[in-house]
Amino acid sequence: MTDQSSSILDSNDLLNQALQAAQQGQFAQARTIAETALQGETGDAAPLHGFLGMVCARSGDLPAATDHLAQAHALLPQDITIACNLISLLMDQERDAEALAVSSAELMQKDESLRVGRFRGFLAQKQDDFASAADAYEFVIARQPDDFECWNNLGNARTGLGDHEGAVAALRRAIELDPGAAPSRLNLASALEALEQTEEAEAELIKAVDEFPEDPRLPYQLYIFYKTQLRQEEAVAALITAADRDPSSADIQLKLGIEYGVLRRTEDAERAYKRTIELDPKELDAYLGLAIQYEHTNQEEEFGPLIARAHQNGIAPEPLSYIEALGLRREKKFEEALTKLDAVPADVEPIRTTHMRATLLDRLDKPDEAFAVYTEANRLAYEDNPTEPLNRARELREQLAGEIAMLTPQWRDSWRQATIADDRIDPVFLVGFPRSGTTLLDTILMGHPGTVVMEEQPPLNHVEEALGGLAALPDMDSEAIMKARDHYFAEVFKIQPVTPGQLLVDKSPLFLYRLPLIQRLFPKSKIILALRHPCDVVLSCFMANFRLNSAMANFLRLSDAAELYDLVFRHWNTSLALFPSHVHPIVYEQLVEDVAGEVRPLFKFLELEWDEAVLDHSRTARSRGLITTASYSQVTEPIYQRASGRWIRYREKLHPILPTLTPWIEHYGYDS
Repeated sequence: MTDQSSSILDSNDLLNQALQAAQQGQFAQARTIAETALQGETGDAAPLHGFLGMVCARSGDLPAATDHLAQAHALLPQDITIACNLISLLMDQERDAEALAVSSAELMQKDESLRVGRFRGFLAQKQDDFASAADAYEFVIARQPDDFECWNNLGNARTGLGDHEGAVAALRRAIELDPGAAPSRLNLASALEALEQTEEAEAELIKAVDEFPEDPRLPYQLYIFYKTQLRQEEAVAALITAADRDPSSADIQLKLGIEYGVLRRTEDAERAYKRTIELDPKELDAYLGLAIQYEHTNQEEEFGPLIARAHQNGIAPEPLSYIEALGLRREKKFEEALTKLDAVPADVEPIRTTHMRATLLDRLDKPDEAFAVYTEANRLAYEDNPTEPLNRARELREQLAGEIAMLTPQWRDSWRQATIADDRIDPVFLVGFPRSGTTLLDTILMGHPGTVVMEEQPPLNHVEEALGGLAALPDMDSEAIMKARDHYFAEVFKIQPVTPGQLLVDKSPLFLYRLPLIQRLFPKSKIILALRHPCDVVLSCFMANFRLNSAMANFLRLSDAAELYDLVFRHWNTSLALFPSHVHPIVYEQLVEDVAGEVRPLFKFLELEWDEAVLDHSRTARSRGLITTASYSQVTEPIYQRASGRWIRYREKLHPILPTLTPWIEHYGYDS
């Protein structure tokens, strides 16, 4: 017994020596002393392993530290300090599953300090074990009800479980305990949004943005909220606020570039992309985004300097092949462009790259290959798209079908009588199914000094939304009509100021189904109707890379595109029968054959003096800046005829939709 007691004392003495060495910062010596004590195999090994865990960790030898603490924990599994040190060390090494196993529910129950419960909640939540996380946070809160962090984390865990009402309750309690914690406000807004309480979620975010004027996360979350609500302009405004609060964030600047591009604010988009590159010279998406802006504004001369800058900043050559292909396509070097696309990595602009490949194959007269690749590009555009473009497209078609059913003589006769006391000249509306030559026409019209052309902008849509749609038209009296006109011109002025004497041309192709609204507000308006072979326009729409609003989403599939064509022209012709209008048709196939012969009568219809300058449409196109339609790269070219009758090469592919289009082919006098 005496020898054993002496050995224990020796072991304790060595541990004390090791402790003294550690206190003096002599960790290597402390480790040697403690390891010597362990090798003696006398006394209590647990404190030595625990001490060695601490010393090895201080020395940066994390594997050895972990091994010692694990042995200490095995010898003393109920020791909370050893367990918590081991958990913390495992977490530092991202060995979260092992850390969670140590912070067991059983050990949590025995820990009066509640440290194990907090560890367990965090680790379980990190591994998406939300049930265990919620149990752990509830365990802590039951014993310490004012623990703000656990209430906040409980809210997140309940969100993970799909218990959004429980999440809201927990997060509201967290905010009561600490109103100054911005993350809880973000979490609460997300939980409210999940409950589809969007107005309350928006209000919480707006309030938080105001209450935390320096925090960029809050306006950024508001931006995301507005994006999910498809409220583009408000989303950008929130993102600008986030950028103002964090001007050094390359990620925010990159998103600004993208969003400005959506809003067609080209100069702002270019500036944001350039700022992104300044902040992060290796951000590939900024170079690609800038190239796309140059492409849409016909600044192909900027491709070379942009590629050179990217190379200087260390961007790999393969993804830049996309930009090089853009330039080669502009130079009509289609085979070379196709070869360049082969070098583009699969994750670089997959939709745009696939679409460009299809376009090049079409120009190389390979219709079967081109059609297959166009189909793939469109599939990429709608598959896994959170905005559900195919559903939105279907909803629009259903809306049009409902409106057509409403368009009866009885409905027209129910309109209240009204007079318009307004000296402002009614706008001209340029309409036609997309890809019918409306961009070529609006460019020609822009070349006349007496016109102002507004290209595909939302004023009339805003007015219709404010009125409540087609069903609201019969009850409008003179005052309501004047207010709606005022609203329209005010929205126009924000975009395109019109001086006295200038003729406003509002170009939006699918105002084809806005004729009743146009006649209600602008009964003296003149309408230019662009026509083209139905098969050519439907095919061209299918081949175009549109931004996917509810209308353009119909062009992702040929069947949907043909159905939309049928609905739009049924709407137009039914409306025209009810409301005879001043309409001047322009047939695309005739326009490209004889531009002057077709547009001279048009200017006479518009009561504008003839000006030879309008025939130089290429000059006008290059001076106009951003071209917002899918024709941006074509309208600067000399007028060509290659697109007329292109559908014939794809006749076999169009066979399934010919029954839908044939009545319209015959109606407008085309050959089938």
